[in-house]
Amino acid sequence: MSTPTPAPLPVTRRAFAVAAAGLLFPRVSRAQPKDDDPPVSGTANPTLAPFDRLMTGFIRDHAVPGAALAVSRGGKLVYARGFGSADVDKKTPVRPDALFRIASVSKPITAVAVMRLIEKKKFKLDDKVTDLMGLKAVVGRGDTADERWKAITVRHCLQHSGGWDRDKSFEPITRPVQIAKAVGKKGPSATPTDVVRYMMGQPLDFDPGEKGVYSNLGYLVLGRIIAATTGGTYEDFVRKEVFGRIGVTAPRLGRALPEKRAAGEVRYYDSKKRTNWCLYPPRLDRKVPLPDGGENFEAFEAHGGWIASAVDLVKFAAAFDDPAKSPLLGAAAIADMWARPAHADTNGWHIGGGWFVRPVGDGGKVNVWHFGYIAGTEAVLVRRWDGTDWAVLFNTNDGAGGKSLAGLIDRPLHEAADAVTAWPDGDQFPTYLK
Repeated sequence: MSTPTPAPLPVTRRAFAVAAAGLLFPRVSRAQPKDDDPPVSGTANPTLAPFDRLMTGFIRDHAVPGAALAVSRGGKLVYARGFGSADVDKKTPVRPDALFRIASVSKPITAVAVMRLIEKKKFKLDDKVTDLMGLKAVVGRGDTADERWKAITVRHCLQHSGGWDRDKSFEPITRPVQIAKAVGKKGPSATPTDVVRYMMGQPLDFDPGEKGVYSNLGYLVLGRIIAATTGGTYEDFVRKEVFGRIGVTAPRLGRALPEKRAAGEVRYYDSKKRTNWCLYPPRLDRKVPLPDGGENFEAFEAHGGWIASAVDLVKFAAAFDDPAKSPLLGAAAIADMWARPAHADTNGWHIGGGWFVRPVGDGGKVNVWHFGYIAGTEAVLVRRWDGTDWAVLFNTNDGAGGKSLAGLIDRPLHEAADAVTAWPDGDQFPTYLK
């Protein structure tokens, strides 16, 4: 995708969101291979060397411990490679199908699960979330719940217009101890349901539907709706009705403590080396790195709690390459998911239902994407208009100069794809999705 390069902008929330449109971040130099290049796993293909050159130079130049990149073309997995170390101390290399935390790339997954339930006629986009969740608000003594909560719809939550603005009030996922105490728990961690019930007792920051402001809370609300509607757990429904329908079995909700993580999952390295009191037993009496229990990761759930491989994510993205033949959603549901909200401006992109969307040309084609960022993890998932999709996952956050790795690598990935002159015919999905 060819796009003029504007002057570099600071990595604001808006800049981070629109970067995969190829508009904001400066080009990253492609260093030539060196003797100290990181180990690389997976099958090499000379025709896809632009991706190899990009990734080896990128993780070396930005001191990234490990990464994985998968690329599909026309629904076939044409590239899957791991770079660097899954565990630095053990010198374990990253495998192409290594599991990583994917942070907010979880949101498109939740959105698809919601749309599947809408297709099953379990509820509608404009149904009220308080009716569907069936939860009781946690309201402080002498306070009353904000009546505007009753106006919030499923559509509002999908499109980040439910009424929450963390810059005006606060980000509830960063207050697990306070929330746990408010709901009457003895431990310091809060569940997704705890977070939602607590926030149901807090005032909204704006009227639902008035505008769009990126919100993690809205996706925790959607997770509660999925659980309430299905009578099971959010995770079970997604694994069966989203990933199961495309033959993907590895993704699951991640665990905070290293010893409880899934087989094949990488270690995480916060570039800022932040610590906090552990929120999970048996380490409640000590400080730990943020990725290892120092933040309430297990409550990120529907907005940011999944682990998956780059291969898994590309298979998910490729399910929408041809909306008329998607194994996950019908064409009408996909159109609803990617539709421009009524409150959106005309800046060339918009936040749809769980995806960022940028129309390409006048033929109805779109680029859709999402980034993910938490301590110890960054992720990028792109489904491009031309049938080329990719996912890149890192086991750290921030690169040189403290800039987002996802933002830094976005444009170079588009350029690497554009530099490929002959795409291979084979399909590696059967190799990794057994």
